[in-house]
Amino acid sequence: MASFKRWLDRRRNPWKAPLHDAFRQWKRDRGDNRLFDYGTLPEGAVAFDLGGYRGDWTARVLTQQPAAHVHVFEPHPAFAGDLRARFAGDDRVEVHAFALGGQDGALALSDAGDASSALSGPDAQITGEVRSVSRFFDERDVPRIDLMKINIEGGEYDLLPTLIAAGVIGRIRRLQVQFHLFEPALAAARDDIRARLRQTHDCAWEYPFVWEEWRLKSGG
Repeated sequence: MASFKRWLDRRRNPWKAPLHDAFRQWKRDRGDNRLFDYGTLPEGAVAFDLGGYRGDWTARVLTQQPAAHVHVFEPHPAFAGDLRARFAGDDRVEVHAFALGGQDGALALSDAGDASSALSGPDAQITGEVRSVSRFFDERDVPRIDLMKINIEGGEYDLLPTLIAAGVIGRIRRLQVQFHLFEPALAAARDDIRARLRQTHDCAWEYPFVWEEWRLKSGG
């Protein structure tokens, strides 16, 4: 059934071809094995989980590097509450009940589980907080980020340019991001962001609109 839905989506939306092609290659290459390989993280690594949802990614990182410290960002109030309950008493995990973005504010979220988004889905039902990148990093002393995962259902198109403009991007040693293709114009937006990322990072691997990873250039 899932394969049929993807076939139908491609027929109806031919501009999604890069996503569907990349997804097939991802499955053939068993991309999850590459994505979730965190065994080389240094002891005491600092990780950022943007789009924490239920906390499974954070748990994976801590399994492979038990001495890591993870900042989890989740603007959906119910999911943030669940994260706090899951990691209660674990001082390796800080849960932030907001999203990072260009400026302080609020966002209306669809309530669709791990696909909850401010840019897609049904009518918004949930309100979440956005905290500006500049405010967060002014308030918190985070000189380096060994690993950042971004899966925020379209919010990456605001967040990444903000991280670049603020100079925070140069602190991120390893960046994993899932770009989302909700409309044709987002293909060009991704290309623009990637061009800017190349000034500080090298692309280690990519499956367009599925997952890709960037590494800080040597000397960065």
